[in-house]
Amino acid sequence: MKKKNPFIKFLPLAGALAMLSTVIFPWGCANTTTPPTGGPKDTIPPVIRKLSPLPGAVNVPVHKTRLEFTFNEYVVVKDMKAIFLSPPLEKAPRHKIKGKTLVVFFESDLAENTTYTLDLTGAVADNNEGNMFPGFTLVFSTGPRIDSMMVTGTVQDCNTLLPVKGATVMFYKDASDSAVFLSRPVAAAKTDDWGFFSIRNIQDTVYRVYAIKDENGDNMYQPDNERIAFLDSTFRPSVVVNDSLPELMKYDMKDTALCLARHSELELNLFREKPSKQMIVKKERVGDRTAYLTFMAPNTKINSMRIKGLPKEKLISQFNLQKDSLELWVNDQRKMPDTLFLLLNYDKTDTLGKLVPTDETVKLARDKKAKAAAAKSSRRDMKHEDTTCVITTVAEGETIEQYGFTLEFKYPVIEAAFDSLQFRSVNPRQQEKKGAYTVTRDSTNLRKYTVMPKEQLLPGYEYFLKIPYRKFRDINGFYNDSTELKVSLPNDEKLSTMTLKLSGVKNRYIIDLLTEKRDKVIRSFIVDSDGPVVFPYLKAGSYCIRFIEDLSRNGMVDTGNLLERRQPEKVKFYKLDDQFLIKIPERAEIEQDVDMEVLFK
Repeated sequence: MKKKNPFIKFLPLAGALAMLSTVIFPWGCANTTTPPTGGPKDTIPPVIRKLSPLPGAVNVPVHKTRLEFTFNEYVVVKDMKAIFLSPPLEKAPRHKIKGKTLVVFFESDLAENTTYTLDLTGAVADNNEGNMFPGFTLVFSTGPRIDSMMVTGTVQDCNTLLPVKGATVMFYKDASDSAVFLSRPVAAAKTDDWGFFSIRNIQDTVYRVYAIKDENGDNMYQPDNERIAFLDSTFRPSVVVNDSLPELMKYDMKDTALCLARHSELELNLFREKPSKQMIVKKERVGDRTAYLTFMAPNTKINSMRIKGLPKEKLISQFNLQKDSLELWVNDQRKMPDTLFLLLNYDKTDTLGKLVPTDETVKLARDKKAKAAAAKSSRRDMKHEDTTCVITTVAEGETIEQYGFTLEFKYPVIEAAFDSLQFRSVNPRQQEKKGAYTVTRDSTNLRKYTVMPKEQLLPGYEYFLKIPYRKFRDINGFYNDSTELKVSLPNDEKLSTMTLKLSGVKNRYIIDLLTEKRDKVIRSFIVDSDGPVVFPYLKAGSYCIRFIEDLSRNGMVDTGNLLERRQPEKVKFYKLDDQFLIKIPERAEIEQDVDMEVLFK
């Protein structure tokens, strides 16, 4: 375990130890990292020697307010956005450096009778070596008293449950949901590397709580391009500020033990809402007969479409799963003009915010660079795949039993002889046998097919899928080459198996086996009844297991809606020995009982 850094409770005490100062300020958060000594290189972070106003000051003027932080050495501001005032003003704080003093000032007056906090965490470094100042929170009031309550919590991504750094947590006294769109909060804080936040010195009252990924820094929610989280019910703080609490201390973000030991009262899951407006936001001609459209909102409703000058049956189209991206292909082998005109009627948002059927002509022009390159090229420069029906084939021993052989065509096929495919097996004695198979087209990708053997696959056998020559023809008029794919079940004795024995399954769930970083799905299952879920052929290492409550039964995580007070569909990660990372050793057969009712309670 990493050695813990000693914690100095109060900043002025740190100043006293370093600079023989004798002033003690009880209203600030301390610099908690004791610097190492010795060595030729300066590794000591800056230390504050003097503050104005003093921490806990009251009746601070609201007009032309200046906050001054005098350090023991020359400093620079590394991140202007890290100088954060709560409650925030319309414009972010400004600053200037005068000698060893950082001066923070504001373009507008502060509010009267209000407790403010100014946080410097992650903002300041020394001028020479760039040693970061661990941070300090100055508390002061423009009225006669300092508010005394505090709240802690964590902001995480709704899909991965990983912490979100730099999210803005916002507290409102206004209980209406429109407040987060129209006004700034009465208290706010930024999350650290661990998604953790503490909002200190706030009033003892009832709040609505939100978190946003504030892309434009205005401390208000912009639904079309920002993510949001919200607490289901109102919240009233119950903890009184105490500077000795670990939740208010400034830690090295690399000190995992100390950071994770902090108590988090609230948990907020950040999600992206469906945009409120529907329109085309992007279009591109990506090939002679290929283009795509991107819409602002999902679930696009298209009433009719065709390419000008061509029969409508010549146009092939396909939406993605969210129905916010549309691929287009022209099934016509004649030379296509440099510009295609797509005549489209779809439900578009009008000036009153309503969806109405709208005619729109979309100009799909070839890229000028691609056009110029094509003009310079000759038939001698063309590659074989430029005149071939290209098929990408995939089969992996670890997943062949679940996913079979995958065939994906570069372009839609207009002639397909799937009955010509040849599936065969070779046993350990080198005896060959033909086998039967089924072919299924992917429901979300019309160019993708799964070829699944009907027989049970066995260890030690080799399996072959051959695609004969000229059995498939795409929209360009090109035929395929012959190819053969070989696969065997893994026979490495070091591989392990993990079995989850599910009980209490009352809904439909998506179960994903993820990599350690949660950035890739290795295997995925959909279940709606009790029983075993088996993850075979696992290499030794760390994995995560994600459970998604798929109430809509659409195979993905549905997002939330703020105005409808609807959270995104629930996501949980399985814990083994109280750890989200499941460590799989070599040659192991692990069985775990999972009560889904308890997990999603």
